[in-house]
Amino acid sequence: MAVSLDDQLATAMEGFAGTVIRPADAGYDDARRIFNAMIDRRPAFIARCQGVADVAAAVNFARENELEVTIRGGGHSVAGSCLADGAVLIDLSAMKGIHVDPDRRTARAQGGVTWRELNRETQLHGLAVTGGIISTTGIAGLTLGGGLGWMMGKYGLAVDNLVSAQLVTADARVLTASENENGDLFWALRGGGGNFGVVTSFEYRLHEVGPMVTGGLVVHPYRAARDVLRFYRDFTSNAPDELTAFAGLLFAPDGSGEQVAGVVLCHVGPPEQAQKDIEPLLKFGSPVMVQVGPMPYSAVNAMLDEAAPPGVLNYWKSSFLQELSDDAIDIMVESFVDTPSPMNFVLLEHFHGQVARVPVDATASPYRETGYNFIIPSAWTDPADTEANVAWTRETFAAVEPFLAKRRYVNYLDDDDLAARPTREAFGPNYDRLVEVKSRYDPTNFFRHNLNITPAM
Repeated sequence: MAVSLDDQLATAMEGFAGTVIRPADAGYDDARRIFNAMIDRRPAFIARCQGVADVAAAVNFARENELEVTIRGGGHSVAGSCLADGAVLIDLSAMKGIHVDPDRRTARAQGGVTWRELNRETQLHGLAVTGGIISTTGIAGLTLGGGLGWMMGKYGLAVDNLVSAQLVTADARVLTASENENGDLFWALRGGGGNFGVVTSFEYRLHEVGPMVTGGLVVHPYRAARDVLRFYRDFTSNAPDELTAFAGLLFAPDGSGEQVAGVVLCHVGPPEQAQKDIEPLLKFGSPVMVQVGPMPYSAVNAMLDEAAPPGVLNYWKSSFLQELSDDAIDIMVESFVDTPSPMNFVLLEHFHGQVARVPVDATASPYRETGYNFIIPSAWTDPADTEANVAWTRETFAAVEPFLAKRRYVNYLDDDDLAARPTREAFGPNYDRLVEVKSRYDPTNFFRHNLNITPAM
């Protein structure tokens, strides 16, 4: 008599410390829900792991039964690559262990930790590491994709601060990757995404930051939007490392429904230096809102959380700008007038300082030029509005496309992008070396639900 997959699962997972959630179980739909509500996929089952042994058991079971796998850390991927129909979802969301060593200025955190959770522990000691611009983002996906954040001008990307990582490979081996151990794998993990295994913990180098820094938002009326973005270009052209400033076209945070232009910032230097560095921004134009001053770093990391709430419909487009020209600014401003959702915005993220001093080949992450990342993170709540929002996002991106460089940030790719597989645009000159590492550690392409690096045949 043939043994059912469910019976095999019960036998294979004996001793599993976490929770196995099947499609018939009451909590299945909640367990498969992720940040982007546009993604609606049904895994064969969900292995919610409690530890590394659970991860290895899930990998073994999937491989032996020729099932595909996906991996969820924070579940914040707009492309939804952490879910696939009929796959085994290896869910790290319950793995929340964090250990901070204030003497060594390091922190080790498990793969289910979010930046909000990590900041809470590190800030207890006045320490931090570059994390995402949304605090609910998981550390795992953001770090593996490069890891831009509020401190990248001073301290580089998250990958530039990674000391080591522990992962489970396709053959269920548990490896440590660092400069001194499996160095080729360590290089690839720092920007190569989830192509090489299930990373169960990350060790970061921390820096003296906070608990109080200078941060906040300056908002101008939309009629001044062109001037604001041109000023922003000039303001950031000489920005010190300590200052990270992003600019955006958005709807007023007061709920009035008015379109506005704003600059949001974080300065991690001394208060007197921060005041001097941001003074030109505070004196520019006639803002309708100025909320800039001392605030906890953890609050800075959460400033944009309300603009990216979980559980709504999302469709994003992004790429690096070759330059922030007047013509590109004009197109952004004109296009945003017709945006169909009050949750949509256009964002410019400034890359400078330390992030641009690291050699392109030092890590797998190739984003090492001074400039701006252009992103349209569109979001809405009513499925009936999907067609209009997707169309507007695509049209706006296409209008700006002549000004874009052929470089894409892995963590902002959407489901369309993953289907098109812009791997060389995302990994640039590091792609061929990534193929070599992929071929060594995952020759069968077991981990392929990602911006996939195909191993050499």
